[in-house]
Amino acid sequence: MFERLTNSLLESTRQHIAELFDAHAEWFYTLSDGNTQALRRSELDINIAQNRLVLSCWTDKGIRSWRIRGWNLTGEKLALQASRRMGAERPVIELIPRASASAIAATVRAARQFRCNQLAQLASDLQPGAKIERASLSPGMRRGQPGRYARILLRLKHHRIAVTGSVAASKPSEVDEFLSSALLWFGRTSERARSPYVQQLCLLVESDLVKPLTVRIAMLRASLRSAIAVYELDQGWTELSPVVCPALEELWKKRLARFRPVTPPATTESAQAIIAEAPDAIDVVQARHGETLRYFGLPFARVRRLIDSELVWFGIEGSRRRLLDEKSEHDWAVLLGDLHRHRSALASDHRHALYRTAGEAWLESLLRRDISKLDPGLIIAPLHAQFRTARGGRLGVRPIDLLALRRDGRLVVIELKVSEDREHVLQGADYWQRVEAHRRRGHIWRARLFGERRISGESPLVYLVAPTLRVHPSFQTLARMIAPNLEMYRFDINEDWRSGVRVMRRMRVN
Repeated sequence: MFERLTNSLLESTRQHIAELFDAHAEWFYTLSDGNTQALRRSELDINIAQNRLVLSCWTDKGIRSWRIRGWNLTGEKLALQASRRMGAERPVIELIPRASASAIAATVRAARQFRCNQLAQLASDLQPGAKIERASLSPGMRRGQPGRYARILLRLKHHRIAVTGSVAASKPSEVDEFLSSALLWFGRTSERARSPYVQQLCLLVESDLVKPLTVRIAMLRASLRSAIAVYELDQGWTELSPVVCPALEELWKKRLARFRPVTPPATTESAQAIIAEAPDAIDVVQARHGETLRYFGLPFARVRRLIDSELVWFGIEGSRRRLLDEKSEHDWAVLLGDLHRHRSALASDHRHALYRTAGEAWLESLLRRDISKLDPGLIIAPLHAQFRTARGGRLGVRPIDLLALRRDGRLVVIELKVSEDREHVLQGADYWQRVEAHRRRGHIWRARLFGERRISGESPLVYLVAPTLRVHPSFQTLARMIAPNLEMYRFDINEDWRSGVRVMRRMRVN
């Protein structure tokens, strides 16, 4: 309900609004047509002119002055009935104070700490006689930001228990981040704590994370698996239910859909003509409804078959895609020129978006052309890139970067990184168990993924590849936690891999 302004209320209203403006450094200014922008305190002014209350502000269209006819204050939101141009425009202006980054961080921290305390109380109720020694948050991504995970220590008479769980919204795809963070914290806490020592790690997770989490725990060393207990949280965060973690052998018992037989796809004439523009840089990936053309791993064109014709759309992801025809030939030539100039090992501007984007896809495209540069024992073709182990590319199931075969018949799972990634090890382990499950059932052989070549009866190898200076500092610590029957290797490649991949060091990590 707006309060109408009269001459007797003008000064008191002006003073009240001016005090509100002075109380906050920034404001969100919104017109009733939906136009919103942020304004600093110095860009707002309220005064009286010719017995009228006038609001002046600096907008993206310049200075605007509005006559205020009515106002309403709800909490900290100020709504103003305004008019200008002799009443031709009569919008409602909303002004909301913009909270500072520190205030937002403090609010988030308080909410997450409250959830952390809830988890601590639930965990202590499971252990008779346990006392909550500490209940804090993990460090945030940046200094001053609250972390996503609870860090709880329970003390009993003869030992301590480390407890952790997510205090922010989590998705199944984030399970590697959660588990790697928990394992590293448990390792550090076990080393530093005095008697009574930390002997157990409890993981408190919501139902969506239970299955992917227990699968990864099954691939850890036996001594570490025995120290981990998993509990499922109910939706109301009022009860914990124990979860039985399966042994590694139990993972092979569940049913899996078979792969469809692989048939060599035929490349369209349009795709062949585009590849001819830069055969050393452009490759083609078969999509569900056509072909995707990539320039050193970066998708830039699509070929689709429509009845008896082939249509080509082009454009980098994030920009508008256009149909290739006579009107767009110039733009097509400009795009190819930009790719040739900027997406190259010889590019002068290493900060250009075309150079920096999709680094892992660039590395993958180089290895697809000659995988023997990584390991001379690998066969060059067939080689499966972005290989999905679930039928139809089910959401939440990430594709494997490269699936290859050695000359001795052993499958090789290859996971690529071009920047530091703490989840590198656990992602490789997850891909291993998926490929191993299909290998044991004979799905890879029946689908003829590698033609008539023999598939060995031994489990796959895992190659974790990254530039020498881009391996995460926690890589080796996490790798030693993986069970030794999962054969995992670290490949350090040259930093200037764009000009050609060279293996600098290869070592078994677990």
